[in-house]
Amino acid sequence: MGDSFHEQLLEDSAFLRADRRLDTELVDKLTLQLNRIYPQILSDKEATKFRNLDVPTSVRLGELLTHLQGRGEEACREFYRALHLHVEEVYYSLPTRLRLRDFLDPLAYPRVYQQRYVLNDRGPLFFLGCFSVAAGMALLYYYSESKVTGGSRALGMAALGLKRKAQEVLIWYTEEGLMK
Repeated sequence: MGDSFHEQLLEDSAFLRADRRLDTELVDKLTLQLNRIYPQILSDKEATKFRNLDVPTSVRLGELLTHLQGRGEEACREFYRALHLHVEEVYYSLPTRLRLRDFLDPLAYPRVYQQRYVLNDRGPLFFLGCFSVAAGMALLYYYSESKVTGGSRALGMAALGLKRKAQEVLIWYTEEGLMK
């Protein structure tokens, strides 16, 4: 994001003028910050003009932003510093800050990799064949165990670590298998 502070302030000006969180007190704080710390950016006479309570806050803020844009890059940078210092929630909700955050956040726009990973190149019939063999072996094991042992004794052993209701059901099932 190679925008200069001057370009960012041009973009953010409409948002700042419309934002109701910048009330009279906060505009005064910003004006005083720029006047006291950087008198070369905002002189005493200009600060008095921008702190005039007879003029609506939105008009004063608009004039201040226009004045700072006319002063150049350094004035715009110092305005952003003052805004960050005094009104952090407004600073982080500026359109340029949101764009920068989205640009730097890798989770906001995950990168799509075009490379395709091929685990095997044998195709779907090979998968179906392997699955069928595994399913057949599982069925064979299940049915052969019940004929040889007269019920699944493994279910009776599995009941040891379960809750009371599940334990009763599994023990009942194993007893049913033994009686047949």
